[in-house]
Amino acid sequence: MHKKLISLLVMIVPFISFAQETSMDEVIEAKFRPFATAVSNVVFYPIQLAGKEVPIVLIVLLLGALFFTLYFKFANITLMGVATRATNGKYDEVDHNSVDEMVGDSTPGGDVFETVKAEGVVGEVTHFQALTAALSATVGLGNIAGVAVAIAIGGPGATIWMILAGFLGMSTKLVEATLGVKYREVGEDGKIYGGPMYYLRKGLKEKNLGGLGKVLAFMFAVFVVGGSFGGGNMFQANQAAAQFKLLFGLESGFVFGIVMAVLVAIVIIGGIKRIGRVTEKIVPFMAIIYVGAALVIIFMNITIIPTAIGQIWTGAFGDNSLLGGFIGVMIVGFQRAAFSNEAGVGSASIAHAAVKTRFPASEGIVASIGPFVDTVIICTMTALVIIIMNIKGNLFNYANLEGSNVIMNGTGERLGGVDLTSIAFDSAIPNFSIILTIAVILFAFSSMLSWSYYGIQGWKYLFGKGKAADLTYKLLFLFFVVVGASSSLNSVIDFSDAMIFAMVFPNVIGLLLLAPKVRVELDRYLIAIGYKKSK
Repeated sequence: MHKKLISLLVMIVPFISFAQETSMDEVIEAKFRPFATAVSNVVFYPIQLAGKEVPIVLIVLLLGALFFTLYFKFANITLMGVATRATNGKYDEVDHNSVDEMVGDSTPGGDVFETVKAEGVVGEVTHFQALTAALSATVGLGNIAGVAVAIAIGGPGATIWMILAGFLGMSTKLVEATLGVKYREVGEDGKIYGGPMYYLRKGLKEKNLGGLGKVLAFMFAVFVVGGSFGGGNMFQANQAAAQFKLLFGLESGFVFGIVMAVLVAIVIIGGIKRIGRVTEKIVPFMAIIYVGAALVIIFMNITIIPTAIGQIWTGAFGDNSLLGGFIGVMIVGFQRAAFSNEAGVGSASIAHAAVKTRFPASEGIVASIGPFVDTVIICTMTALVIIIMNIKGNLFNYANLEGSNVIMNGTGERLGGVDLTSIAFDSAIPNFSIILTIAVILFAFSSMLSWSYYGIQGWKYLFGKGKAADLTYKLLFLFFVVVGASSSLNSVIDFSDAMIFAMVFPNVIGLLLLAPKVRVELDRYLIAIGYKKSK
């Protein structure tokens, strides 16, 4: 371990020296920008709706979430209490760690498809660790930088659509995580392998759609690797570097990217168990700091809240030409919320698949908490702080929806994602940007840890589970940390969005086809814990 790190540092030294002589940021940006634009144009191919171009992928995502909410009779809201108790271990006696037959199993005895394939192995992490590992990938810079982008481009009204997308996304997460556990596999080394790659292939085969399942699983595996390099890596590194540069007045993010890559390397070598141990400590800590600061600012300016809420409501349903109208604001809000909580993307089901449980639906219910914490609470806190402080200090003008992701403040400084949030927080709490820098780096770090796990699962599905495949992926992942820290926000957002949203197409198709199986699993679990009576 130590020898590998020393070798990595020796390789890095020449690049640091080169960065001092040449602007690596400019070199990397020039190479990366055309590629990011091309990928984005394909994934976000639009159709005309009410005079606005709406990406087809966003329509698929939202209609899917609405369907699951109705199909499961608003389980996203009615089962919130069950979700909280399950996360806290309330039902651990029922949902104990064994490979006993599944409740309601029609083929009891022996190895059946409802149980994992290795006797005595039913997971690697607890419900809470699985949730925090998944949250560490979603409760990240999408909540800080992504929300700032949504508000800056779409105006205050984007907030309502982010909240709605969060509630709908809870239903999608329930479906994804349940299937992730139901169709997971266990390797010879005892490690869990799960996620859309497996439930698409195995679940659709059970419905006599094996050919379709294989194609969709392959597509998802390719996209999740790309997503891990993009939204799960480059966007996080980019915005962490932006905040670091803003605080210390630096121009280049290259050296910061190198340092971040080394720190990420130290953790991801240990796999999901080490990631789970790290994230269960980092996620609650950083969420408390960030949400706590946001609440302090909101209560300090409580008299401005009615005005802020008025702007949010008017902006969401008005037809202000400056903001592009109702459809335009809705698109921005939904898109940024989807990027933040990843409901429908399928990525989180990979982390949830590693949970210790014999009831797939138990983890599905726990997973539904994710979008609520991520979008409904944390994203809303960020939005309120930015809107309130802009009312109070006139920090920036809301940009045109057709404009750039980067806007200017009154002094001509460039504002994009995290730097806009930083200025809003700093204007309320002097020097808070120092604390925010720490929080941003922790958000970015934990997100990269979990996404490295997602990506390597897709990589191993494609190229096998050997050590060579493992090492190759991790080296590529670390390389993209540096690329992300050195590229512009526009380039990174285009590529990150494209890679994340590309995963939606194969995943949502599979979720719709497999929804009846989830309903069976949900009934089994609710009966087992006494929440629902057996028919």
